[in-house]
Amino acid sequence: MISFPNCKINLGLKIFDKRQDGYHNLESILYPINWFDSLEMVAANEFSFETAGIQIDGRPEDNLCVKAYKLLKTRFNIPIVKIFLLKNIPQGAGLGGGSADAAFMLKMLNQFFDLKIPLSSLQQFALQLGTDCPFFIENRPCIATGKGEQLTPVNLDLSGFFIVVVYPGIILSTSLAYTALSENRTIKRDIIFSSEKNHSPITAAQLPIQEWKQYLNNDFEEVIFQKFPEIESIKTQLYDQGAIYASMSGSGSAIYGIFRKRKRINLKKDYRVVCLNLS
Repeated sequence: MISFPNCKINLGLKIFDKRQDGYHNLESILYPINWFDSLEMVAANEFSFETAGIQIDGRPEDNLCVKAYKLLKTRFNIPIVKIFLLKNIPQGAGLGGGSADAAFMLKMLNQFFDLKIPLSSLQQFALQLGTDCPFFIENRPCIATGKGEQLTPVNLDLSGFFIVVVYPGIILSTSLAYTALSENRTIKRDIIFSSEKNHSPITAAQLPIQEWKQYLNNDFEEVIFQKFPEIESIKTQLYDQGAIYASMSGSGSAIYGIFRKRKRINLKKDYRVVCLNLS
């Protein structure tokens, strides 16, 4: 069996207080896009996990695909499999590629072995693997709240637009982004931010797309752009070349721009760039 895990972008990202479990409360809109990994699974006599494409950091046993398999195996005693992952979505980009791989692994196992696990239960299994993982079970535009695991479908259709995603080759860890944000807020604790800065992603995304530039913000941008001016430069270049809206995705280094027409982007450096139809 083979599947093609896709990634996502964040439309706005508001970070609130830190929770007792160590996570932060947040608000964002998650939107799936058509940039894919390839994930294959076959029955086998001995378990194995192989990868190709982009090099994946860490031990194979720590990969979320392997953890997804082991999670269901302990619950359902499923047979041994061989897993092959062709990695195309970059890591540390804020696109959720690893989370998508894990969620698709759960769905493949459910289908392949006819486990009859309902979607709601699959989402609970996915949450044990990561806060972004449940989104990819149903894989449709959603409002994400709580620590990112509380998902509410949203009627948001960007079909007809095009998206350009630029990955500068910088791997940003989630912990680095949150640490930088916390330090920045400690320094600026006496500053009252403008109402535009505090605009909810949920309400901002309901505005016409040409107004998103003013109201739809990612809280990580201020601190990440300070540490990595190169990432901010990419966003500026996308606007200079006609993007209606451009933003960081999540806490990663990828910058995306939404365009009315397919666009050939000329950047100052040779980055990885993909142009996709939005659907």
